[in-house]
Amino acid sequence: MLQRRDLPTDILARVSKNGRALASRKVKLALIEHPKAPRHVAIPLLRHLFTFDLMRVALTPTVPADVKMVADETLINRLESIPSGERLSLAKRGSARIAAELLLDPEPRVVQTTLANPRLTEAAVLRALTQSNTPAALVEAVCHRSDWSVRREVRIGLLRNAGTPLAHALQFARSLPSTQLREILHSSQLPESVKSCLLRDSVERSEASLNSQCGPKSNV
Repeated sequence: MLQRRDLPTDILARVSKNGRALASRKVKLALIEHPKAPRHVAIPLLRHLFTFDLMRVALTPTVPADVKMVADETLINRLESIPSGERLSLAKRGSARIAAELLLDPEPRVVQTTLANPRLTEAAVLRALTQSNTPAALVEAVCHRSDWSVRREVRIGLLRNAGTPLAHALQFARSLPSTQLREILHSSQLPESVKSCLLRDSVERSEASLNSQCGPKSNV
């Protein structure tokens, strides 16, 4: 019955009051996912769902946006108590909001898996790189992933992060104009010794470029 999209709202409300029916996980899910389910019915039921059922609700196209949002928030509030194996599965297949949260996970393998999640956005990666508690595992993983580290804004985010290794910082700095690099480093959290090295390298590259343009001096 719950597979019918034309069910009246009052029928759905009556199902929500049937304790025997709601003892079934499948009935709960079908009721929550029904496009006509009243919010006061669907949203309270979310807290009774297991981890992957919540993920399913958040990813179902027909579920209203506000119900999806509550499903995501319920999952986010549970992340600290969810076993690492389940967090790893969420990292692979979770929604954009869940992926953004898992970028700050304490386990490196969860972070690395999250970076491959197709729903993860560049904005989420940039936000994670600017957090005061950015895990070293995230910085290291982003530096080594060509699909993320090739992006200009991500490189700028890494140059502002205190944990970016010198070798990667040099690589990213060399892809930017000298003027922009100086502006970025002005507000960067990189150690002063690393900033000095990047600025010195930038000056040397500029001088080398100028010399090559001028050509060898004439003896005449």
